[in-house]
Amino acid sequence: MTTPFRQTRDGVWLAVRVTPKSSRNAVTGLHTAADGAVSLAVKVSAPPDKGKANRAVIAVLAAAFNLPKSAFAIVSGEADRNKVVSVAGNLAELEAVIATYRNPT
Repeated sequence: MTTPFRQTRDGVWLAVRVTPKSSRNAVTGLHTAADGAVSLAVKVSAPPDKGKANRAVIAVLAAAFNLPKSAFAIVSGEADRNKVVSVAGNLAELEAVIATYRNPT
């Protein structure tokens, strides 16, 4: 099964697709791109201005995975809707959370 996670030698990376200026802050499921890449779909109400949306993404992820905000760091895509986020956590536990979002959007 395809997953938005990638195990690296530095830890776990999570592919995220962000929709800024949304009506709510939430993880809305999984997104499958045209090339088949899977990412976690996250909506945030913050605008993509001066890092506001990025901070909101970290807050939404922290709440969804029940981890502190400090467990997340944006690795790439700071100015893009497609981001890679480093997650300090156990891959099996993170996958268990993702299993609740298995309907691709």
